[in-house]
Amino acid sequence: MIEEMKSASLGDVSTLITSGSRGWARYYAAEGFPFIRMTNLRRDGIALDLEDLRHVSLPENSVEAKRTKLKKGDILVSITAELGKIGFVRSVFDSDAFISQHVCLIRIESPEINNEYAAYLLASEPEHRRLNRLNDAGAKAGLNLQTIARYRLTFPPLPEQRKIAEILRTWDEAIAKLEAETTVKEKVHKGYVKRLVNDPQYKRRHVRDHLQPVSNRNSGQKTQRILSVTNSAGFVLAENQFAHRVASANLSNYKIVQRGQYAYNPARINVGSIARLDGWPDGALSPMYVVFQVKPSLDSDFFYHWLFSAEARQRIRLAAQGSVRETVSFDDLGSLPLPVPSLARQQAVARFLNESQREIELLRKSTEKHQRQKRGLMQKLLTGEWRVNR
Repeated sequence: MIEEMKSASLGDVSTLITSGSRGWARYYAAEGFPFIRMTNLRRDGIALDLEDLRHVSLPENSVEAKRTKLKKGDILVSITAELGKIGFVRSVFDSDAFISQHVCLIRIESPEINNEYAAYLLASEPEHRRLNRLNDAGAKAGLNLQTIARYRLTFPPLPEQRKIAEILRTWDEAIAKLEAETTVKEKVHKGYVKRLVNDPQYKRRHVRDHLQPVSNRNSGQKTQRILSVTNSAGFVLAENQFAHRVASANLSNYKIVQRGQYAYNPARINVGSIARLDGWPDGALSPMYVVFQVKPSLDSDFFYHWLFSAEARQRIRLAAQGSVRETVSFDDLGSLPLPVPSLARQQAVARFLNESQREIELLRKSTEKHQRQKRGLMQKLLTGEWRVNR
């Protein structure tokens, strides 16, 4: 016989702790105790993200330190700005660790609730939406302890909770392996680019010698596909980026960009908002954009790999800093030095790097697929729609 799900408020089954202090910044140190901030919590899992981990050096007998010292099994939730990001202290740190004022520590005390299960439950999409609806701070976004204490959890019997946590942990471990493999591949790929594209033995030419500006207007409104360029996804549909179409129905002054051409916003290229159009045959861009194409003397894929290399990005940032308005015009971009080996060498390097990039993309797609499948599984298991044999 399947036992019924139970329900309890967080205040009844756990101790809730916040630092309450806004003065942690004065304790930041190059070395010291790990200090968990909202940045270290995640929206796509419960593992702590320790890539950007701060440390603090605290005075002896610090009241804040005694109150907020982490223990194995603690659940952390963000209570300002990005509400509901979760972290789970799966194992102890090498030394004491503490939390910022933007993080609430939930320490499960009830013998009826498995803390790892509770962390997965709070990290699920339905619970994340519930937490955001409880916003106590209006436009600023925030949760107080009283609201969190009233928050109710629904849970099956303890053995079933443990089994569900075990299943989801297995998925997390598989995803973590894929992410680690992707990170290694990305690091190796950057090394390839540095060695094969930015080889100091290549002759350097000005970028302007190999690029041609394009300024075809959308007269007659040949295309209604309005695009934008982002630093994370390249070309995207403007309606997806801004959640609405442009206010003006007249797109005749917009610039047309065609497949294989590049475009960037002069005020945003310094943060990486430049891309090559590969996903659509054409599109319309705001008149503020710069559109250009690569001349036959330069392999477009070779240029692409250079453009997104660490060296090129640094040169573009410096070009923006040297501008009065921190923008990069086509002339500014054209003045940058570009490594230009023979066309045959460019093509050979591009083919090699394209294959390396494809391997990374396959890993990313596999990771995304695992994450989607895990989210679907969480929905079934944590709502009780699917019950687990213990």
